[in-house]
Amino acid sequence: MDCRLDALLKFRKEINAKTPEGVKVSVNDILIKASGLALKKVPQANASWIEDGRIAMHKHADVSVAVAIEGGLITPIIKDADQKGLAQISTEMKDLATRARDRKLKPEEYQGGTFSLSNLGMFGISSFSSIINPPQGMILSVGAGEERPVITDGALAKATVMTVTLTCDHRVVDGANGARWLSAFKGFIEDPMTMLM
Repeated sequence: MDCRLDALLKFRKEINAKTPEGVKVSVNDILIKASGLALKKVPQANASWIEDGRIAMHKHADVSVAVAIEGGLITPIIKDADQKGLAQISTEMKDLATRARDRKLKPEEYQGGTFSLSNLGMFGISSFSSIINPPQGMILSVGAGEERPVITDGALAKATVMTVTLTCDHRVVDGANGARWLSAFKGFIEDPMTMLM
């Protein structure tokens, strides 16, 4: 799905003008918040597979975020991402990523998330598909925000657009619930003020 980022980029600029000194909210921090809120809005998508064939439905929106480290990836978790402010998410994510690269995370800081987010936009990747982090039911792959031609009110215009790809374990989250989650996520991204309501 393609998401227009122009409103989000303006929102980020306004947020960063008001954050405490030393805190800089990134696009990824906003994506984490939007993911958590979308999990709460579409609770059927906030689920994991249990090996004996049962499905665990989660009350918490704990977003695992892929961080590249030497020799692979690790996914530190922003717990209760839907309930945290962007400055708090930013501070926590910076700390988790630093300690992940230094291999100083505790197991509970990277095991047990309910959903994963992988962003390769900073590498110029337009779109990709991630492999699910078991036992989670979904992972979102985020490409780079790029200026693209779009049609607005019947006229050609330009917008900053990113492509996101959702991978679902259909034993847990079927395509219809995955699509509902993507629609909720896109709504938060394209109208970021709704994340504050």
